Amino acid sequence: MLKTTLIAAAEAGAAEILRFFNKEFTISNKEGVNNLVTEADHAAEKAIIAVIKNTYPDHQILAEESGEMKQSSSYKWIIDPIDGTVNFAHGIPLNCVSIGIEHEGEIVMAAVFNPHLNEFYFAEKGKGAFLNDKPIRVSDETQAIKACLVTGFPYTYINEPNGPLEIFQRFVRKGVPVRRLGSAAIDLCWVAAGRFDGFYEHKLEPWDSAAGYLIVEEAGGKVTDLIGNKFSVYQHKVLATNGKIHDEMIDVINNNKEL
Repeated sequence: MLKTTLIAAAEAGAAEILRFFNKEFTISNKEGVNNLVTEADHAAEKAIIAVIKNTYPDHQILAEESGEMKQSSSYKWIIDPIDGTVNFAHGIPLNCVSIGIEHEGEIVMAAVFNPHLNEFYFAEKGKGAFLNDKPIRVSDETQAIKACLVTGFPYTYINEPNGPLEIFQRFVRKGVPVRRLGSAAIDLCWVAAGRFDGFYEHKLEPWDSAAGYLIVEEAGGKVTDLIGNKFSVYQHKVLATNGKIHDEMIDVINNNKEL
């Protein structure tokens, strides 16, 4: 029942994405000039929550736009109705619904659905990761210098030491391809599917990473913070790789090694 509801919720959100995509809709700003929220974000979130509440009215919810809805249940649904809102607002079909289910502090089930590409990623703790019902695995690349990487940059850039631009330069100056898709959930899923070898970012929220984190791990990958500590969706920094380049990525990110 949990899986059925999760799939139905992701599909309900995706239907709203398609209903609004490349149409006229209202857009407003959150913190930062390009941190957008659209009419479609609210509509998708409402549709997702309605599906969940219909079956599990006592479950907790943490959603990007409407915040936290606390309940007595040990289950929490962590929802990003449109991950990649700037892409969505510009008619770029790299955006998705992202939903992770947390039980007693652990992510146990996840779905990421990009309806534009008809790619539905799903994972359940201990049962593997899937793209459109077919098993997926991370890549076999063993050297960071040969890796294809992906990253993102915060909307409100903080000029911290060893920040996003410094690390980006560290890779690209050595000729490493580093992409920027604009959706952390898709970035994580594409690591899980073996399209990218690694992903790092400095400032993610729980709804950005909750689903993709589990999908990467269930596809055989590794997820930590940027210095190698155990990952939590409630901290901002993330490094997700195929596992084989993970330690080398940590060394380069923290300026302990040159490529």
